[in-house]
Amino acid sequence: MIRRMSDYDPEELKRLISEHALKFGTFTLASGKTASYYLDCRHLTLHPRGANVIAAGILEKLMQMDRLPDAVGGMAIGADPITAAVITIGGQRGLPIVGFMVRKEPKGHGTGRQVEGPVHAGQEVIIVEDVITSGGSALAAVKAARDFGLNVRGVIGIIDRLAGGQAAFAAEGVPLQTLLTVRDFGIEA
Repeated sequence: MIRRMSDYDPEELKRLISEHALKFGTFTLASGKTASYYLDCRHLTLHPRGANVIAAGILEKLMQMDRLPDAVGGMAIGADPITAAVITIGGQRGLPIVGFMVRKEPKGHGTGRQVEGPVHAGQEVIIVEDVITSGGSALAAVKAARDFGLNVRGVIGIIDRLAGGQAAFAAEGVPLQTLLTVRDFGIEA
């Protein structure tokens, strides 16, 4: 069944994650911890239907805010396909949200910027992320965005592993929302 691109269906997102992104075994996470499962959301953010469902879910969260942010973006390269999908689907809906990317470190030539895209100091932004574990990558994006002069209103992730990310964001005064958590898959944190 083909849905309109603007539809967000959390059950479809769960199915897509189960089919394309959730793996079981023994894995070492970016935090250095080991886990019995791994969420490789690149298999979903770079999937045609997955990108559309994720973008629709994030846009639904953005539309529930008191006002839209000026931009969405996050740490390259993981957040890049999420950002692209959100601004594309948002643009098709006539929403004026632009995207930006945060380099792991400032560029060594040209403008020397760490934050790239059509954003400027003073704008309100949302950081997007695929998997929230400890929050390290997204927190680095928050710091870089703030250093650039952007007002970070929050973080929206695809899925929360429920492994401390929420508390880490709260400590920085950054609200975290996710489309799903690992509990949606019967996994206890």
